[in-house]
Amino acid sequence: MRPSDLEAIAELLGEAADATGGIAQDTHEAIADRAFGATGSLGRPARLIHDGISRAVYAGVRTGLRTGARQAGRVVARSLPEDAPALGAGSAGEAIALGAIQGFAGDLLDERESPLATTLGLRLDGRPILPDPPSLVAAYPGATDRLVVFLHGLCETEYAWNGLPRITDRGQRRLELRTTGRRPARFPDGLATDLEMTPLMVRFNSGRHISDNARDLVALLSAAVEAWPVPVREITLIGHSMGGLIARSAAWQGRGEPWAALVRHVVCLGTPHHGADLEQGVHLLDWALGQTRETRAFSKALRLRSAGIKDLRFGSAAEEDWHGQDPDELMRRRAAEVPFLPHADYCWISASLTSGHVGRLLGDLLVREPSASGAGRGRHLPFELENGRSFHGLTHFDLLDHPAVYEQLVAWLSRPARLTASPETSTQAH
Repeated sequence: MRPSDLEAIAELLGEAADATGGIAQDTHEAIADRAFGATGSLGRPARLIHDGISRAVYAGVRTGLRTGARQAGRVVARSLPEDAPALGAGSAGEAIALGAIQGFAGDLLDERESPLATTLGLRLDGRPILPDPPSLVAAYPGATDRLVVFLHGLCETEYAWNGLPRITDRGQRRLELRTTGRRPARFPDGLATDLEMTPLMVRFNSGRHISDNARDLVALLSAAVEAWPVPVREITLIGHSMGGLIARSAAWQGRGEPWAALVRHVVCLGTPHHGADLEQGVHLLDWALGQTRETRAFSKALRLRSAGIKDLRFGSAAEEDWHGQDPDELMRRRAAEVPFLPHADYCWISASLTSGHVGRLLGDLLVREPSASGAGRGRHLPFELENGRSFHGLTHFDLLDHPAVYEQLVAWLSRPARLTASPETSTQAH
């Protein structure tokens, strides 16, 4: 961790503490207003004294928290070497923590050009890989002509594809999902071995708008495919949750780029194409809390959640969904069409805790099947019937590493391509 990283963390913690104090102060003042309002002019002297004391105390505490955190960060940062690796480039634990921070506040970090704001790019064992010929040759000595690009979800990093700890082995036993082969340690490793595909692990700041990350992915793939050590024959995009929306958006935004002609599959795992119930619930709670002064401060706090989170409300994957719009307008459904590439197979997988009515109601605890399958009441995404699969007995995060999901991926990616890349669209080694 670099000194600047630690200072940025301290600054963020100080602001969070200050914001918490602000919630307490605003709530206190709202309650006091109601109480003193009932006393009329008789309570005015007491109110003046109360307001003066409370404002001074809150101001002192909030300033102390903010300044104290900043100063503590600067002091500790002096003990760190200037040439230390950036936060998230070292251990997996650091990267996972940074991914969580970015999920909640990544748009703010990006706006401030904070050192905590990750630039979308390739990662290998946590290290950033530049999309230029020397870097790609060194990082991928066994490069093949089939690329599979992995895109993580909200608050995640590429380490999510290593699998997350499980409280139980629900996915293994609840409904006895059957698989036909061995279980790979990781989907990327399995596809590299079984289908001779080269996995490209992408890390991005998930608090940014989905369309912004997709635009950066277009630029990354343009550079990487052009500089790839061997001519690229086909590309597969696999996204978990938010990553599926980024994959769809990037494929369409980049439709005129040479690499887009090579896309054969876009696979969305637990992707909220029509929105996530949790974000919709938080949005409604935010609105409800804003209706009374005593709870308005909590509404303001909830509205600080990142642009990336708000995009998940209705699966917004286009810039027009948010540019010049009020993101907190009550239940205004903004999700422009993001068409499929005509030459690629688009596939979806959903999960649910159990079968039956309970499973349909709860989904995987974050995304339900109608949203994951694109089968909404107002919008229906054109997935082909054979390109969708639902698994019961799994959670949202089981989709990252479950053997049944892997077997389905292999089945889809092993099928003959719809369209063979022509010499004009194939890339050449440089």
